[in-house]
Amino acid sequence: MEFLGISPKPVPVLRTPMAKLQRTLTDGQRAYEAKRAAKAGMSLEKWLAEKDRQAAEAAKAEARARKTEAKATKPPGFFKRLLEKAHKPL
Repeated sequence: MEFLGISPKPVPVLRTPMAKLQRTLTDGQRAYEAKRAAKAGMSLEKWLAEKDRQAAEAAKAEARARKTEAKATKPPGFFKRLLEKAHKPL
């Protein structure tokens, strides 16, 4: 497209993972999370980082489960059907 005098716009790339983006908490939410962090014996920042990590792991596990579920519902292939027919009695 450069030869037509039209140059494509560069696409901005986010290099920071979603977990590292600054999260905005209200005062009530911050107080609640601070209480939970204190109960667990962690700092608020460490607690929020751990919470984000666990959420990311849960999302990965759910995606993996959906992927294996999709594979399980796949119909049998040609050779599998052929072997099933071969094993049936006449």
